Amino acid sequence: MTRLPRLLTLTTCLLSPLFTGAALAHTDGIEKDQLTLGFIKLTDMAPLAIAKEKGFFEDEGLSVTLEAQSNWKVLLDRVVDGELDGAQMLAGQPIAATIGYGTKGHLITAFSMDLNGNAITMSNAVWQAMKPGLKLGADGRPEHPISATALKPVLEDYAAQGKSFNLGMVFPVSTHNYELRYWLAAGGIKPGYYQAGDVTGQVAADVLISVTPPPQMPATLEAGTIDGYSVGEPWNQAAVFKGIGVPVVTDDDIWKNNPEKVFGVTADFAETNPRTMIALTKALIRAGMWLDENDNANRAEAVDILARKEYVGADKAVIANSMTGTFEYEKGDTRPTPDFNIFFRDNATFPYYSDAVWTLTQMRRWGQIPEAHPDSWYDATAKSVYKPAIYEEAAKELIAEGKAKASDFDFSATGYKPVSSDFIDHIPYDGTKPNAYIDSLPIGLKGNQTVVDGAVVN
Repeated sequence: MTRLPRLLTLTTCLLSPLFTGAALAHTDGIEKDQLTLGFIKLTDMAPLAIAKEKGFFEDEGLSVTLEAQSNWKVLLDRVVDGELDGAQMLAGQPIAATIGYGTKGHLITAFSMDLNGNAITMSNAVWQAMKPGLKLGADGRPEHPISATALKPVLEDYAAQGKSFNLGMVFPVSTHNYELRYWLAAGGIKPGYYQAGDVTGQVAADVLISVTPPPQMPATLEAGTIDGYSVGEPWNQAAVFKGIGVPVVTDDDIWKNNPEKVFGVTADFAETNPRTMIALTKALIRAGMWLDENDNANRAEAVDILARKEYVGADKAVIANSMTGTFEYEKGDTRPTPDFNIFFRDNATFPYYSDAVWTLTQMRRWGQIPEAHPDSWYDATAKSVYKPAIYEEAAKELIAEGKAKASDFDFSATGYKPVSSDFIDHIPYDGTKPNAYIDSLPIGLKGNQTVVDGAVVN
């Protein structure tokens, strides 16, 4: 159901000081038309590549240079320092920077780049050890989703041998980290806590989770440095193609239609360049629409574009395996996954406050936020980072220009999604009640608990 009449309600009632008054007014000029935007070589950078290659940036009066970055830390630092005008970001990066966790700087997002897109892969040896505990379907293949309970016998064997079980993820405030931890905890495995001055997150852990840059994940797994990893595509499918690992669960099975990447800029850039922000958002919305339109009819062309060395630079077949609606688990076990990457449908591009709040709940759950905060703090923090009014202004202009239809959008009157139980453990999430949600999760900090000297204290 379209709720366009509510646009003005959001514009007038839910804005922070950013983008009020004249900043949202339609102006003729773009303040900054020469832009450099960063990305990491993952398939979900697709909206940036498509906006450039299909001329959507140019249509909005923007000349954009896209630059691949070596890792998420470098990308974040370059946006904060002004070396990049904006970038594809992990959903947790603008939130963490704004609250001062890690790199500090007030960042905002007006555009969610995609839903889903990640998986958790285990080495062949770990997979073979897990398989005896898996339930098989009538076709003899393992039933999905696979619970982390199947990993427990492997961990017990490692412990008996005095070996650590090592897992990789891409960045401490990445969705990959929180999804990996959620999956483990849902299976009764303790992924560990962070404490002040500690960025390893390995306090009281059953497994050791550390950072590995996405393109290096398959080689690191093959070398035996890690036993598994959580990453976006094409690096799970690359492990299958190389014959070195098996994806055991996709993030869509951990949390259906979870937010993944966002387009992030500094608050200062957005305040100084309001028309540029609208233009960028319009171009990215059009790219998301193009990627999903006509039941993903354009995905094969998107694969050709992403395979270029200046973008993802991976084999076309590897990229296509997830981008075109299938996903391969164990070698030869290919299954339809039409929603593995969602770039526009299901309101994928709308910057919901509830998505930001979920990230904050996981930061608190694992100790990255060391102290308790009232629900109002979560709401205020989400609203300081996520800017739906910019998105809505861009959408209204696209509709007025005939480049989109009103029925393409279903704007939220509050900025919060309805309560959902679409998680692997079926625990309901209500973004308006973050503390109750945190307390409902069986493993993790609760109430006023914190981590001091390697122990959880009340």
